Amino acid sequence: MFKEFKEFIAKGNVLDMAVGIIMGTAFTAIVNSIVEDLLMPIITGLTAGVDFSELNVNIAGAQLRFGNLINAIITFLIISLVMFAIVRTFNRNNKEVEEDTASKDCPYCKTSIPVEATRCPHCTSELEGYHNEHANANRVVVK
Repeated sequence: MFKEFKEFIAKGNVLDMAVGIIMGTAFTAIVNSIVEDLLMPIITGLTAGVDFSELNVNIAGAQLRFGNLINAIITFLIISLVMFAIVRTFNRNNKEVEEDTASKDCPYCKTSIPVEATRCPHCTSELEGYHNEHANANRVVVK
């Protein structure tokens, strides 16, 4: 049983998930700080300090505090906007890196090679009939 547990823990999925949860927790602190320390003071100043947390309705002795729900929705939307901006910036930077390292698979040996390649450096197959927009656009054909 211990051996099976050890194999389960050693699998990459469990370790990846654990690292993701730890990194997510640390990242949450950063996002919360951006929202609470930077954006909320600005929004509070623009809205003249309106706080919805005091809004409530009493029904049959039960207090329904819908103001807290409104605050939670506003906070969620702000956090979503911040996360969108962060992910968008990351994706733009990542896309530029991917464009610099564009690759394709050799149709013969299935090895990853640069998009501009006209011959596979691994199996030395010539990639003549292979659709290659980048290489064919700059290629000089000698007859």
